Amino acid sequence: MSEFTPIETQEQLNSIIGDRIRRAEENAEKRFSEKYGDYEAVKTQNSELSQQVAQLTEQLQRSTETINGNKAIVDDLTAKVQKYETASVKTKVALELGLPYQMAERLTGTDEETIRKDAEEMVKLIGSNRPTAPLRSTEPNIQNSENAAWATMAAKLNQ
Repeated sequence: MSEFTPIETQEQLNSIIGDRIRRAEENAEKRFSEKYGDYEAVKTQNSELSQQVAQLTEQLQRSTETINGNKAIVDDLTAKVQKYETASVKTKVALELGLPYQMAERLTGTDEETIRKDAEEMVKLIGSNRPTAPLRSTEPNIQNSENAAWATMAAKLNQ
């Protein structure tokens, strides 16, 4: 072993300690670069992924708004179709049972069976509006010859 030499000046102490600190810093830097050498790459990748997440979040929000708008339109159109289908069934049932066309709107129900029941009850209350066939001809009887000539000419024109 080497013999111990006592430190007598501040410069000697600073030199010995400075060498020791430099070696410790180099050692620490080496271990840090081995362990965290890809820190900048990870940092860059993290910022890129953060931007991508922000873009996708914005796109998701726009898509959700579009979907909600389309859902509202579909609901509105479905309600209109249902209204038209119900009105069609009411008109059909009213005309089948002899109710006036104007009374079709007053029928209640959501399906054909309930609308038909309501129409049957209404027919019982107000009666049917079906015209009856005339018992005899409703055409005027032409007696004189002048009117008969005109009637013959009018009949020929209608043919």
